[in-house]
Amino acid sequence: MPRSSARSATPKPEARTRVGNGSVVLSGVDGRSLEARRYREILAALVSDMGGDPSEAQEQIARRAAMLAIWCEGQDTAAALGTPIDVAAYTTASNALRRLLETLGLKRVPRDITPTLAEYAARRAAEKAQAA
Repeated sequence: MPRSSARSATPKPEARTRVGNGSVVLSGVDGRSLEARRYREILAALVSDMGGDPSEAQEQIARRAAMLAIWCEGQDTAAALGTPIDVAAYTTASNALRRLLETLGLKRVPRDITPTLAEYAARRAAEKAQAA
């Protein structure tokens, strides 16, 4: 019987690139720059929002979203400083970022801030005690 030509889905650590094994986020980029640090922050937040264990496809989309977010933040800064920006490019990037985030399924979930009955009663008692 001939050998299967299918390869292992996960290569051995020594066969992976530095990007693939996580020791480098962006190949060939000084990780100490402001942009590189911000990129890592955004990417980590996106991965956390996905539950901390993204698939490779989700990771790739999150990387693109992080890069677009950095670019948009740079344009925000330029505009705030009075530097003219390309509004069409900014709008395109913002819409692409929104679509990537929708693809990842990231949505704002409202937090329930309604107090429990016990919390409400305790707050009312404290207010009455202060008024007296």
